[in-house]
Parts: sequence; structure tokens; C-alpha cells
Amino acid sequence: MKNKKQNKPKWFKGVVYEKGTTVQNRFSGEEYKLNALELSIYDFLMGAITVMEMQYDRQIHNEELVSNIRKGLDWFKQYNAKAYMVLLD
Repeated sequence: MKNKKQNKPKWFKGVVYEKGTTVQNRFSGEEYKLNALELSIYDFLMGAITVMEMQYDRQIHNEELVSNIRKGLDWFKQYNAKAYMVLLD
């Protein structure tokens, strides 16, 4: 539900962008417009997922990174389920 008031989650230590933009799903090409906070968390998730994919080959497991990815995905499910379905599912 996009109508819920969005606040920067306590676990998110990144910078919140000043502006949002339209983001494209890297697999399907489907697009979705994100506000500044959503874009900030989305970019964090994409970066964290990339790091996890790079570390997978070396069997490195970073619990904090995995935990924050889960928190980010859960945040999107709660505050913008449509964007989650289009971009992250």
C-alpha cells in the first residue's frame, strides 16, 4: 500500500536522495516511479544484492548484509507493495 506514511527506517544508514525517478526492472524491463526514499532504499538493495551475488562464488556470508536486504524487501512490501511486485519480486 503506497498510502502509508513512509519514514526512513532505523536500519537504513544510507543517504536519502532529494528526488525520485522511474526505475526499470533489470529482468522484465517493466518500469515503476519511485519517490526519493523509495529510490534510496531500492539503490541500497540493488547494491547489496550485487555484493551478495559477487560473494556467493567465494562462499562468503555476511549476516548484516543479508539482514538488511531482508529488511529492505520487507519495507517495500509494507510501504509500496506495487513497486515491490514490479521491481523486486
